[in-house]
Parts: sequence; structure tokens; C-alpha cells
Amino acid sequence: MAQQSDVANIVDEAITRDDLKGLSLEASYAGVSSFMRRKYTKDLTGAQIAVTGVPFDLAVSNRPGTRLGARGIREASNYQPYENPYGWPFGALTDLAIVDYGDVAFDYAKIQSFPPALTDHIRGILEAGVAPVSLGGDHYVTYPILKAFAEKYGPISLLQFDAHTDTWADDDPDRIDHGTMFYKAVKEGLVDPAHSVQVGIRTTNEDTMGVHIIDAAEVHELGPVETAKRIKQILGEKPVYLTFDIDCLDPAFAPGTGTPVWGGLSSAQASRILREIAGINIKGGDVVEVSPPFDPAGITSVAGAHAAMAIICLLGWNMRA
Repeated sequence: MAQQSDVANIVDEAITRDDLKGLSLEASYAGVSSFMRRKYTKDLTGAQIAVTGVPFDLAVSNRPGTRLGARGIREASNYQPYENPYGWPFGALTDLAIVDYGDVAFDYAKIQSFPPALTDHIRGILEAGVAPVSLGGDHYVTYPILKAFAEKYGPISLLQFDAHTDTWADDDPDRIDHGTMFYKAVKEGLVDPAHSVQVGIRTTNEDTMGVHIIDAAEVHELGPVETAKRIKQILGEKPVYLTFDIDCLDPAFAPGTGTPVWGGLSSAQASRILREIAGINIKGGDVVEVSPPFDPAGITSVAGAHAAMAIICLLGWNMRA
């Protein structure tokens, strides 16, 4: 790790750094914007966690722009790599070997080729024994990702932070939609609904597919600590995939998203819940639906960067020696 006196000689650590661990003192407004100034690399040797971008927003039902989410989150993350995340009893940046694996490659003009391309991309990370953390992209991207996780772990428990259940009925295998993919994921056996929970819901959908719901009103009533206890009770010891749709936050905290809904979680509530669920058997996760064009102040990308780092901390909690 560089010392303060060496700051003038630090530039583009996303390219030049050798150690996968350590803080970065590089100026946040300069240099290559990898996630948290981690090394950009396709070499997973020695890595524990790989952050990867999914610049896809062709499944949206409302406002677009989430194809720019991964880039926005990476840029916003560069405010954070000077110190380890607050409130965790270990140093995520200094103790964990994290890389930025770049983005999934696909042909934007061949939409039907995208889902298998993403599944294969995530499969490769998992086969290397590395935990993926994906930056979307609209929320559809979680569905092809879950296919790779289900191959490795069997039906997985889904922990979903969201304003919407995304379980609206859709029996057309050719449709690519960011509001129906968890209906398909449950029907296909990718997700174990009995040990899954959706947090922050505040839109009407009568069919929950058997997934437990802790809606936004209940979170406000219970508070983050009790909410976290309920989440852990539902998940139990089963392998967990955590998907964080940024619209779980109230539009006051995350205006840059495609389908904003009032009455959501505050960033303080979300951050406390994420810390309090430490110890769940998490295997990977994503942050989705960040749409930078609808937030000129960039606060949504900042929230997304913090959420992604919280997922990394949850993974790191279980990776500690």
C-alpha cells in the first residue's frame, strides 16, 4: 500500500497495481475508474471476489439508461478506496483479493444471444472458485446470472431488495423482461422460494410465488435490526444470492432509476440491514437498475457503489480465516 508521501507518484492503479489487496490514495477525479481502484484483469489467479459489469438495459418497461449503470457505479466507487468500509470488523479492501473483471461481452444487436452469454460469463468466474459481484444493467440480468449459480449450488435462496417483486406471470420463454424473471426463476427451480425473501416491496402483485415479503412499510415499522433478524431466519443456512435493485431505496435517495416508487427505504436503513445480516451463506450478488442519466447529481451511483461494497463485505465476512 502506498504511503501518503507517495501520492504524487500514484496514477492509474487500476492498471499498474500488482497487489490485489490494499487501499488506494489515487485522486478520485483522475485515472482509470475501475471499481474501487481494484486491478482491471481477466486473470482470476489469486482472486477471491470479481466485480463485473453488465451494461444491458433492453428489458426495461419504463425509463432506460441502466446500460450506463456499471460505469456510473465504478466512477462513484472512486470516492471510497482511501479507507476500509465503515462498521465492519475487518478490512474489506486490505484483507480481500478483489479484482475488476471488466464487462460481459455481447452483441447488442442480437438480444436473444445476451442471456446465454451472461450465464457463461458468470459460470467462468464461479468455475475459477471466485465469487462474482455484478453491476447492472436492468434487473433482468439477475435471471441469467441465477442460472449459473443454480448449476453450482442447486436451487438458491434469493435475497432481493426491491420496490417490485418481479414475479409477474410470464410463460413465454422468448420474452426478456425485467419484471417477470423471478417468476421464471422460481418456476424453473433456480430459486428456493421457501427460503427466499424480498425486502422493500411497495407495488401490488398478488402472486408472490411463495417468496416471503417484508414490504417497505414493515421495514419502517420494524426498524433495520429486527428486519435483519427476520431475513436471517428465512434464509437459514442455505446458499444465498443477494440482488440489490437500487429502487428499493426511496427516490429521495436514488432518483436515477427506471421505475421509482415513493415510500422506500432510506440509505441509512439499507446500510444497517446489510451490516446486520452478516453471517448469511452468501455466494454472490449484484446491484442493478442504476440509471445515471436520470440523476445529474450522481447520488444514485454513490448508493450503488456502497451497496456493492456491502455485498463484498458480506462475502468477506465468510472468507475471513
